[in-house]
Amino acid sequence: MAWVPPEEQVPRPVIELRQVALTYPGPPRVVGLEPCDLSIQQGEFVTVIGPSGAGKSTLLNVLGLLDVPTAGSYLLDGIDTGSLADAERTALRGERIGFVFQSFHLLPHRPAHENVALALTYRGVPRQERNERALHALEQVGLGHRAGALPTTLSGGERQRVAIARALVGRPSLLLCDEPTGNLDSTTAESILRLLETLHGDGMTIVLITHDPGVAARGQRTLSIQDAAMTQVTTS
Repeated sequence: MAWVPPEEQVPRPVIELRQVALTYPGPPRVVGLEPCDLSIQQGEFVTVIGPSGAGKSTLLNVLGLLDVPTAGSYLLDGIDTGSLADAERTALRGERIGFVFQSFHLLPHRPAHENVALALTYRGVPRQERNERALHALEQVGLGHRAGALPTTLSGGERQRVAIARALVGRPSLLLCDEPTGNLDSTTAESILRLLETLHGDGMTIVLITHDPGVAARGQRTLSIQDAAMTQVTTS
């Protein structure tokens, strides 16, 4: 009998939203996100653009398991997050999602490698492994030589690289970036975008929130949010 190759496995989306919506009860009742469907495959780089108050941060909070949708279902790596208890959601967030924010949120009196390693402290990772993984993450973002530096001695771009290393050290399947270049000058912002593009090229799934059309254009796809509704999907 002739050998028949196995069927190729169809990649499962990292993110799958099915009519997900979020309404804040108030009073007054506020719609944070209108019902939406969204599928993001492993290795995609998706940007989300819209004005302040449009719903970008609400979407990011839902994707990051910080807010629970009031309608619809959200599957992360095929896991139905709506069926999880609070502790399970927290654990899943820590294991699968890395966050990068506009403000770096680094501890000023801890060196770069300790700021990165702290992300593993509550996951039960032994100290030596935490330090090894932190140094590796810093090398990934081009800051291995600054591992012992305090954040107060780092430039804005270097601090954001430390923050990205902290997001990567847990080996997440999804990187959520909220205005990661918002506090940076144009030259430094470009270096951070190139770093994100390199990580994407290495297979990282990235969702980046921005108000800047130039930044949004760096993604493979751009979602446009206006008045809490996802109004447009573009492909670069």
